[in-house]
Amino acid sequence: MRQDDVTFPAPLRIGRRALLTGAAATVAGAAFGRQQTPGRDYGTGAAPVRYPDADIVTLDPRFNKYKLGNTAIQRLYTGTLWAEGPAWNAVGRYLVWSDIPNNVQHRWLADDGHVSVFRNPANHSNGNTFDNEGRQIACEHGTRRVARYEHDGSVTVLADRWQNKPLNAPNDVVVHPDGGIWFTDPGYGSMMNYEGNKGTLEIKEAVYRIDGKTGKLDLVTNAIEKPNGLCFSPDYKKLYVADTGRAQNVKVWDVTDGTKLRGDGREFTGMKLQVPGRGEVSGGADGIRTDVDGNLWAAAGWGGAGYDGVHVFAPDSQRIGQIRLPEICSNLCFGGPRRNRLFMTASQSLYAVYVETQGAHRT
Repeated sequence: MRQDDVTFPAPLRIGRRALLTGAAATVAGAAFGRQQTPGRDYGTGAAPVRYPDADIVTLDPRFNKYKLGNTAIQRLYTGTLWAEGPAWNAVGRYLVWSDIPNNVQHRWLADDGHVSVFRNPANHSNGNTFDNEGRQIACEHGTRRVARYEHDGSVTVLADRWQNKPLNAPNDVVVHPDGGIWFTDPGYGSMMNYEGNKGTLEIKEAVYRIDGKTGKLDLVTNAIEKPNGLCFSPDYKKLYVADTGRAQNVKVWDVTDGTKLRGDGREFTGMKLQVPGRGEVSGGADGIRTDVDGNLWAAAGWGGAGYDGVHVFAPDSQRIGQIRLPEICSNLCFGGPRRNRLFMTASQSLYAVYVETQGAHRT
């Protein structure tokens, strides 16, 4: 047969995006059920990671659209004692986060990756965010208050008492579009001198709202043992709160009139996980955020290898993915110019990874 008598198929054309997501999906089956990469080196002189990153794990096919085949988990900084409270400043193009025991806040610059001390002392601050006017808001363990740092450098105390008794030790904070400031008050910073000033907890642990216009403080719920991380759904119609008490779960409430919560809430998800080679492992969620599709990204820890890192839950509460870290993950936020980079505070370090989604809210 002559060559010109043969009909050859047209060349296969695959778009770069399809190739990358397809590669990630192909490896997903192999990654699921595989143990965490042993002894992974995150040091500056470490060998490059072979793509796709085996520690970005698909547990449900719905997660494949959010993982990138040509990106890796990066450690941006190490040297803290207990890193917490990451918050992205879009104007300054920097990330601020707390090192609670060392009583400082750090800043990572997107321009060149430079890290410097941002605030010292920081009153053993924990959670941070930025309000609708770009002012930093911090939950301070050492002073048992929620403080706002004004543009002129002064400090405004937004809340430090409830019914004439001191707050326990505010933990995490988010801002509503109406200017309302919602925060949790579990009291961890007052239970030991390591993260604040040891003292008596005089009030029940609760979630509060500060009115952005009047400054009035309202208790929105105390139907939770140890309220920790919190975040709104993309449309602000739901509030999620991590409970680091005995329940070790994430609860969800319906928000009414943008200012109140309906009832005692309900469990959104528990935090037990089947870890390859270890069986069912118990751990907990700490800081939480939602993306534009309504998925909940939860900082997870105290479960050990194969568990610690970030757990991703679909809006129906099914766990669909994991980002496995070698340290306990305390908190997270979306940042970068497109809000498509996930920053994760984890024990002694700060990590980041690009994802194919965006944070639902500013920080």
